[in-house]
Amino acid sequence: MAVRHRLIQASPSVVWDVLADGHRYAEWVVGTSRSQPLSGRWPRTGAVIRYEVRLGPLRLVNETVVRRCEEGVCLELEAHAGVLGTARIAIELRPWGERCLVIVDEHPLQGAGGRLHNVGFEAVIQLRHRAMLARLARLCESEAQNTVGSLRRAPVASAVSGEDGVGHA
Repeated sequence: MAVRHRLIQASPSVVWDVLADGHRYAEWVVGTSRSQPLSGRWPRTGAVIRYEVRLGPLRLVNETVVRRCEEGVCLELEAHAGVLGTARIAIELRPWGERCLVIVDEHPLQGAGGRLHNVGFEAVIQLRHRAMLARLARLCESEAQNTVGSLRRAPVASAVSGEDGVGHA
């Protein structure tokens, strides 16, 4: 079983917002070139996302199904990869101070991936997770910086204004 973690310099809510956007799936999942929600409401249980994998001139279209979702806490997916079979990917978010500890646990369920699963295959998954978590961290940390930056730029009410924002003389 390939388990990997990463401490992301963003709150769990920021990380969840990225995971919960089905259009951004391809931005953090290694190997995908684009994604779009197919059915259901991503990331609710039973929702399906379609994604594309490009290997040179070859283009494969696959799907991932949400098997379990606890908003802001965990997302369990079943990735369908054609002849390679299916895999379970569990993503857990843990608050760690003001940051988020992300834990990814993946293992094959059916098909060739399950039959060929060995130490070498496990090493490849670990490398893929390292890259995937780095991508996710970049996205989330950028989102967190943009949020902080926009809060700093928000207009401040005038000292003459009351709590209702209306000026009083």
